[in-house]
Amino acid sequence: MSAKHPIISVTGSSGAGTTTASNIFNRIFADENINAAMVQGDSFHKYTRKEMTALAEQGHYGEWNHFSLDANHVDKLEDLFQDYATTGAGQYRHYVHDDDHKLIAGGDKPGTFTPWMNLPQGTDLLFYEGLHGGIQTDYVNISPHVDLLIGVAPIVNLEWIQKIYRDTQSRGYSKEAVVNTIVNRMDDYVRYIVPQFSNTHINFQRVPTVDTSNPFVMRDVPSDDESMVVIHFQHYNEVDFPYLLQMIEGAFVSRRDTLVIPGNKMPLAMDLIIRPRVKELMQHRVYG
Repeated sequence: MSAKHPIISVTGSSGAGTTTASNIFNRIFADENINAAMVQGDSFHKYTRKEMTALAEQGHYGEWNHFSLDANHVDKLEDLFQDYATTGAGQYRHYVHDDDHKLIAGGDKPGTFTPWMNLPQGTDLLFYEGLHGGIQTDYVNISPHVDLLIGVAPIVNLEWIQKIYRDTQSRGYSKEAVVNTIVNRMDDYVRYIVPQFSNTHINFQRVPTVDTSNPFVMRDVPSDDESMVVIHFQHYNEVDFPYLLQMIEGAFVSRRDTLVIPGNKMPLAMDLIIRPRVKELMQHRVYG
């Protein structure tokens, strides 16, 4: 952690909703005139799309299993967090998605990486969104470097429904292929993704209020109106629960460290909860 060079990390599984959280952070950064260095977790994957497919065919990792630490440069991610906390600098790169039109127009191919490069100079904070932003094992220890660690973790059936819907509707994969991916990477999901949510400062967990007992036959993702969001705070004694209950209609406290809200109130809740913490990081950066 660093008062001068703070780090914010949003961690969660593929399809969990970390991108939604990232969009809310982007809005906060714009409103508060914060110059954030933005880093995506998939840029720390170790293999290109073609290489990953070839490895899967040889029996390694399982197709699209980026949960595995061995399939990622987690050492470089730890170096980035440590370097940024110390100096405000570090190395990163981009993974080229199919819709990264600017990178593709510059000659980069989808499914590959740009060269490693230095972070922009003079940024106010580092913002990371991806799979391993709160990982802590015997070999890599990233979470202690993070000043604000956010977890996005829908209950697992809902997470699977969201992934199946996204990958079949937006990425062109067959349902069978997506289900095989879920099965193939389950061991690494249990070993490396789930434990991170014990390290987070705040967890946002969406829970459907409709039947999702068989996620593999669901045709539609439960809507926000068909969900509740369970918000868990590690440092609950610092949370102004009466204020949040007043501001968020339908909210209630289920435990002393847990707030439950209607699903359609999640953007409001994230703003009310996260914005003060971001502003506090900036105040400490200036006066710390």
